[in-house]
Amino acid sequence: MKAHLTTDARTTTAGPVLSLAGELDHATAPQVHAALLELRLTDGQQLTLDMSGVTFCDSSGIGSLLAAHAYAEQARGVFVLSAVPARTRYLLGVVGLDLVLPMFPTADEAVDAWTDTGDPTPR
Repeated sequence: MKAHLTTDARTTTAGPVLSLAGELDHATAPQVHAALLELRLTDGQQLTLDMSGVTFCDSSGIGSLLAAHAYAEQARGVFVLSAVPARTRYLLGVVGLDLVLPMFPTADEAVDAWTDTGDPTPR
């Protein structure tokens, strides 16, 4: 059975929000990378990855999160996660990425917390 993932991007005052729904794994990671390349992120903006629809995330999915983080840094922007499922949040904690990747309960809260100083502070 083939893994399924959908992506949907929208633009906000803070920057792009990329919403994911489905399985984030080795089969769908290239799809996330392709979606990242289509986003416009300018200096100081925030890239929010909304994971509210993610049902599964493996190590390749974690790699996709790191790729998104690198993409935002390369564009001199910031990267945040929102609505991270409990299992994925646990995995991020095990490898220490919860200390590096700011996380918000919702994409709207992430957007609202953005400032042009490039320092999102999760509530």
